[in-house]
Amino acid sequence: MEENKVEYNQVQYIVVKIGNEQYGIDISYVDNIVRMQKIIRVPKAQHYFKGVINLRGVIVPVMSIRLKMQLEDDKFTNSSRIIILKMDQALIGIIVDEVKEVVTLENTDIEKMAYDSKEDRTSYINGIGKHAGELISLLDINSVITEKELV
Repeated sequence: MEENKVEYNQVQYIVVKIGNEQYGIDISYVDNIVRMQKIIRVPKAQHYFKGVINLRGVIVPVMSIRLKMQLEDDKFTNSSRIIILKMDQALIGIIVDEVKEVVTLENTDIEKMAYDSKEDRTSYINGIGKHAGELISLLDINSVITEKELV
């Protein structure tokens, strides 16, 4: 008989840099991380969609998370990466400035965010993680990826 069993809810996040900020992406959404490559533009797409890439024969749409969050446009460096996310059987790529590390956060390391509908950028964040003395904004991947403009 197990007594005093405490369940800790741990989630792993990939920590990425976008501008000067650190963001965490729930690793369960991550399919792959690839180096920057030629992105083929798609006419009449949303301004934050950079186009598509060919990933081993699969066409993957790629979006700029910077433009989606109304930050300045991407500046590609040797550290820039495309994170391929699995979303409902579909793949989508997001551009980040740098992939830093994978961290494991406990529930106690995460402060939930109060949602402010007036501030668009905060709707993409569902919490703030604390790890090794640094703060990591935890991205709500579903709200980043979905098209609020179409609703």
